[in-house]
Amino acid sequence: MVDAAGRDEMDDDQLLRYSRQIMLPQLGIEGQQRLREARVLVVGAGGLGCPVSMYLAACGIGAMIIADNDKVELANLQRQLAHGMVDLGRLKTESLRATLDGINPECIVDVFTGRIDAEQLIGLVPQVSAVLDCTDNFETRFAINYACVTCQVPLVSGAAIRFEGQLMVYDPRQENSPCYQCLYPVEGEAEETCSQNGVIAPLVGIIGSMQALEAIKLITQIGTTSSGRLQIFDALSMQWREIKTVSDPRCPVCQVSKCW
Repeated sequence: MVDAAGRDEMDDDQLLRYSRQIMLPQLGIEGQQRLREARVLVVGAGGLGCPVSMYLAACGIGAMIIADNDKVELANLQRQLAHGMVDLGRLKTESLRATLDGINPECIVDVFTGRIDAEQLIGLVPQVSAVLDCTDNFETRFAINYACVTCQVPLVSGAAIRFEGQLMVYDPRQENSPCYQCLYPVEGEAEETCSQNGVIAPLVGIIGSMQALEAIKLITQIGTTSSGRLQIFDALSMQWREIKTVSDPRCPVCQVSKCW
């Protein structure tokens, strides 16, 4: 058995590195090997993308594609912990790749530097086991969703603004599973971003870590994911709310996917 980079089974050092996960009965050697064979796409190298990619690299994901078009700015450092003062002005993809290499050089990290569009996503998404949406704009979110539905690849979506976070898994492989556009139509509310409304720093760490956890569960096929269940976190009250969701029969993205 080989991993995402074509390497053979784990050696003694690797078994030791991941021993605290391997001893979990739900995961074991088989689950760790599935992580090692997997490749994920992380879209966004900011507040959510940093904890997502750092935890996935640390846990033993075999390969990762990171897409982002921004450079590191001073205002990012309050919450984007993979970047530091020495990275100011540097492409976020390159800064994050350097951080991940320091965490786990065995994780193969490829970068896509630029504003990723629908056509490019259609080319990348079939190459991965899961997509993690760590962006903060609807245009890219809708493009990611369309590619995941079309290619039948699960999507782990996170959002964080002010003191509220959201998390949900969209799994088009499941019958009647909603997609992102079922919940958020294109003609929905105005877009809100951290730069316009602010965000408390640890919130992105909470949501990003949970996105990584959901991706691990999807890849290793353990536990129950939040597919069809929108999780909403209020950081001020430390309370979670869950909203069960269903596929919208009028959703144009879901309807297109049924025609393939």
